[in-house]
Amino acid sequence: MAVQFEAFCAGGLAPGWSLMVQGQADSREDKFEINFLSEAGDIAFHVKPRFSSATVVGNAFEGGRWGQEEVSSIFPLALGEPFEMEVSSDAEHFHVYAQEHKVLQFPHRQRPLAAITRVRVLSEHRLAQVELAKRSLSWGDGGR
Repeated sequence: MAVQFEAFCAGGLAPGWSLMVQGQADSREDKFEINFLSEAGDIAFHVKPRFSSATVVGNAFEGGRWGQEEVSSIFPLALGEPFEMEVSSDAEHFHVYAQEHKVLQFPHRQRPLAAITRVRVLSEHRLAQVELAKRSLSWGDGGR
C-alpha cells in the first residue's frame, strides 16, 4: 500500500485530536488503513476497515508484537461508494466513526498519549481528503 497521508503531531497526541479521511473503496481487497505511531516506532493504534468481511478492526503493535484485535461488525461502508471515516481521541479511548456511525471504541494502550507523534494513512486508492485537526473538548455553555 502507498502512503497517502503522513503528519507529525507537534507535542504528541492529546485528547481532542481528530483525523477525518474521505475516499472511495473500489475493490473487495482490504487496501486501506490508519496508523497512529509512537516515538519508539510502535503502532499505538491501527484501524482497518475490512470490506471482505464487513468488519472494522482495531489493534496495537507494541514491542514487536500485535496485541489482541478488537473487531466491530458495525460496517456502514459500501464498495464503490464514497466513504468518510473519523478517528478521534479522548483521555481514555480512540473513537472510530464511519459514515457518522460509531463503529469502534478502542482503549489507549500506549501511555502517555504525548508519545504518539505521527499519523499515517495507507491506501491503494487515492483519497479525496484527509484532515488532521485539534478540536475543543468543551461542552455546554462555557460556564455561563
